Amino acid sequence: MNADRKPSEPGRAPDPTSGATLGAARSILLHDDSLTGADQRDAIAGLFEDWLVARAEALGITDRSGFAVVAVGSLGRREMVGYSDLDLILVHDDRYPERLSEVADGLWYPLWDAGISLDHSVRSVPEALRVTREDATAALGLLDSRFIAGDRDLADLMTVSVRNLWRSEARLRLPQVIEAAQDRWRRTGDIAHRAEPDLKSGRGGLRDIQLLNALAVAQLTDGLARLDPGSAGSPLPAAYEFLLGARGEAHRIAGRARDQIRAQDADEIAVGLGVADRFELARRISDAGRTTSYAVDAGLRTAQNAVSRRGFSRLRRATMRRPLDEGVVEQGGEVVLARSAIPSQDPGLVLRVAAAAARNRLPINGPALERLAAYGAAMPEPWSAEALSDLLVLLAAGHDMAGPVEALDRAGLWGRMFPEWEHVRDLPPRDGIHTWTVDRHLIETVAGAAELTTSVSRPDLLLLGALLHDIGKGLGGDHCAVGADLADTVGRRLGLWEPDRRILSEMVRHHLLLHRVVTRRDPADPAVVAHVAETLGGSAVLAELLGALADADSRATGPGVWSEWKATLISGLVERVVAHIGGAPVTAPDPIAPEFRELAEHGGLHVRLNPGDGPNMTVVTMIAPDRPGLLSKMAGVLALSGLQSHSATVGVHAGHAVDSFVVMPTFGGPPDAVLLRQRLVAVLGGGRDPVAELAARAAARQPEAGLSGRPAVPVSRIAAPPRVRWLSGPDGHPLLELRAADDEGLLARVTAELERSDADIAWATVSTLGATAVDTFCVDLRRDDAAARESIAAAVLAVCAPVR
Repeated sequence: MNADRKPSEPGRAPDPTSGATLGAARSILLHDDSLTGADQRDAIAGLFEDWLVARAEALGITDRSGFAVVAVGSLGRREMVGYSDLDLILVHDDRYPERLSEVADGLWYPLWDAGISLDHSVRSVPEALRVTREDATAALGLLDSRFIAGDRDLADLMTVSVRNLWRSEARLRLPQVIEAAQDRWRRTGDIAHRAEPDLKSGRGGLRDIQLLNALAVAQLTDGLARLDPGSAGSPLPAAYEFLLGARGEAHRIAGRARDQIRAQDADEIAVGLGVADRFELARRISDAGRTTSYAVDAGLRTAQNAVSRRGFSRLRRATMRRPLDEGVVEQGGEVVLARSAIPSQDPGLVLRVAAAAARNRLPINGPALERLAAYGAAMPEPWSAEALSDLLVLLAAGHDMAGPVEALDRAGLWGRMFPEWEHVRDLPPRDGIHTWTVDRHLIETVAGAAELTTSVSRPDLLLLGALLHDIGKGLGGDHCAVGADLADTVGRRLGLWEPDRRILSEMVRHHLLLHRVVTRRDPADPAVVAHVAETLGGSAVLAELLGALADADSRATGPGVWSEWKATLISGLVERVVAHIGGAPVTAPDPIAPEFRELAEHGGLHVRLNPGDGPNMTVVTMIAPDRPGLLSKMAGVLALSGLQSHSATVGVHAGHAVDSFVVMPTFGGPPDAVLLRQRLVAVLGGGRDPVAELAARAAARQPEAGLSGRPAVPVSRIAAPPRVRWLSGPDGHPLLELRAADDEGLLARVTAELERSDADIAWATVSTLGATAVDTFCVDLRRDDAAARESIAAAVLAVCAPVR
């Protein structure tokens, strides 16, 4: 094909009048203010069709002539915008080869002479089928073929044959189609988040909707783009109409084919579309692009599932359902609702679905999202501890959480939980240094913060601060001050304690403070350090969090905003501020309750259950004669019983270990005390090795290879690497602090490794903040020197690899 204009052949006299008339008529239609949108596209398409019919008749291309003019591309879809290419096929039946060149030249040369951008080809039906089989991109274009003039039966034969071939070979061609789309996306980027988006070829653009229609022709998905834009249901048709309109305005303003929205044209395009300004235009384009991207992702998954269930594969056993969380399972490479799930009675189900999707790197099933959107119960306020924990698990998944959050947002579920998101959704940046829309910038900042959760003492507040730091934008005034008030409101809704709400609010209020100080003042000046410490209310925790947030925020802003030089300045300032304040408080053991002290003094083995703070939380206290390896065995029994440890306190009294664990069952109700005691007795008797059993269970739980054919790999709940550091305890004993991705059996694995390393655990405090374990162990070391501590730290880090 050739889209360039060609000069007339020497000595040839094509009909310049008809060509010139066509070009002039198109120009008139493009500048007719009474014609806009679909009316203008219909008028342009009608103009070209009338011209082609008349030209074909003049060349003897009539019914039964053995020639047919077929439109593909934009004219085939009747979507001629501005200066769209004219895509034509001259179909012939090989009966008159001597006339082929004459007829083709008679069609093409007047168009070239008129300055019409033309993509053209000459095909017999067998040739069209060969192209369909060999070239996936050309095949997609042929699916839009529409008869214009000449031999209708011949044109229909080609169209039907191509579509039948496409349907029959879709299972084989789909990987090529997906690969071609992904290559195109890599070249052009997402239109939802580009300053100058490519409306035609960008991810979420017009070609993606045409791809959906091609999958619909193959009967692999629904033809969403064929719906009436004014009808209820899918927002995709309206998104498609808006993108077509914006592309048409871009063509009109440029006076030629231009599919990219340039910044200098945005205001004029907004006026042409009746949109308030260029910022609202960017917001509308972003929304349309995200709607389309979400639909394409869902359509491609549906198509992949459909082709995998063709032929004899339909007779195989149904896909296994792998439990992921309460009411949440994996089936067919997607996260779906369990058969027992009742969204109307389970407010936290939507967060468990999203967290499971992010944690396991799986998409959320479309019908499951629709069911949650239609029937999901509103989240009670304040949120339960379990719901907040699931939110933090979702956020801590790093870049893997962007897809699930986007799915929730497209389904209207994210906005229900965070109404404040409405002001930042698709909000374009007001300066050139920001790469993303404000809402996407927040998500990118959270993804960056997830990689830093093990570098701070409060990873939960770091993630929430990253999510909310720019939430005040789009409301007028100082977005830091406005956002601080909103953060306090969100914190109340999430059920945060008042001190944590204060830190969260101050994070948002001062999230630009460190940047401003290191770029405007001397961060090593003691007066500057004292000023920052005073501004932060003497909170070392807040200073530490702001340092991590500055890192994540800068990296999510755009290229060149963050540098090693700025990182060094900010980290140095944070260190000096923390030192000025007096450092972070050192962890100390929690006192043992009198009732458990009494049980320890009586001796024996005891398991006691008490209700926790949340409806599904239980405090399990285990008391047994102290012995090496006891803590790892207790923690292993709980993990083998399907109980997630959210916090723990470990102590010794009267020669007995008194260990209390705040646990929540992964599935079902609270644990049974008698059963837990029996399992503990079996483990202490040497009949079971809980750490080995957990490892074997994790290996057996690994999912099978997905649609890509590659085996699934274990994934962590958080993106941050584990970290170990040694501290000095209040009594001078060494403290080993571990920050790592929480996972099934983590406490059992870590304590078993400490016990193997001859580190006797005197006491411990264990906490899980969302998806991050922050554990402190006071240990007695048989040999306490730098080499011994380094060896123990390395051993602990080695067992922190996730088992999921």
